[in-house]
Amino acid sequence: MPDTIIQRCAQKGLRMTGQRRVIAQVIEDASDHPDVEALHQRAVAIDPNISIATVYRTVNLFEDLGIIERVEFGDGRARFEDAERDHHDHLLDLQSGEVIEFVDPEIEALQEKIAERLGYRLMGHRLELYGTPLKKG
Repeated sequence: MPDTIIQRCAQKGLRMTGQRRVIAQVIEDASDHPDVEALHQRAVAIDPNISIATVYRTVNLFEDLGIIERVEFGDGRARFEDAERDHHDHLLDLQSGEVIEFVDPEIEALQEKIAERLGYRLMGHRLELYGTPLKKG
């Protein structure tokens, strides 16, 4: 599998305009889970001619091709991440809106055991936790 979003787009035969390249790079460089508005702000910093409509169209196209994934945390904002990133789960801080990525081997093993106990081979999963910081003291 090609390493970058741009390479995967090319492999799927997608014509890569300059604006699509910028949007792909912005998504790839993101260490958070940006929504379309955040992607637009970051893309416009590189190319001021990119419209919000172009970002929406490009994100929908990339999602339809399986290049990026939509992540929704129940806050009314669709966010996006590279579909080829290593597996991880999410914890959403309900006060700040911060999304914390984590991997826990015990949770992974438990999910496998549960699926097996129910007669299934686990092919994938998505775990989202929602919480508020513990009060200290």
